[in-house]
Amino acid sequence: MNSVILRAGTSYLAGLLLVFSVYMMLRGHNEPGGGFIGGLTGATGFVLYAIGCSVGEARKALRVLPQTIAIWGLFIALAAGLFAAVFGDALFTGQWLFIGETEDDKGLPLSSVLVFDIGVYLVVFGSVLTLVFAMEEEI
Repeated sequence: MNSVILRAGTSYLAGLLLVFSVYMMLRGHNEPGGGFIGGLTGATGFVLYAIGCSVGEARKALRVLPQTIAIWGLFIALAAGLFAAVFGDALFTGQWLFIGETEDDKGLPLSSVLVFDIGVYLVVFGSVLTLVFAMEEEI
């Protein structure tokens, strides 16, 4: 499309959607959200950018092949699942690490569940973009 308004609007909206997708992924442990909905929201930003500008420009903005993002997401999710085996627990059992733990405060909790959500985010993000970019290039 050759609309200047659409090109400018999608540039800002894509960035806003990416930031919101990271927020959705991080809040998914305690409230609705998580890696899946965050990945869909992030991919929506790049899909809008591809519609407004072009698939070529969206690929340049992404800088990495979407297939590569999805594959790395699979490895990250698998590593998070196998991490429990190091401690003798069943696969995909959540493991927690508390940073800055004191007597009164547990500190900052980090978990293998968060790492798994990051992997799911990357898998969904890369898979959706692979599919949409392929369909958009055919049209």
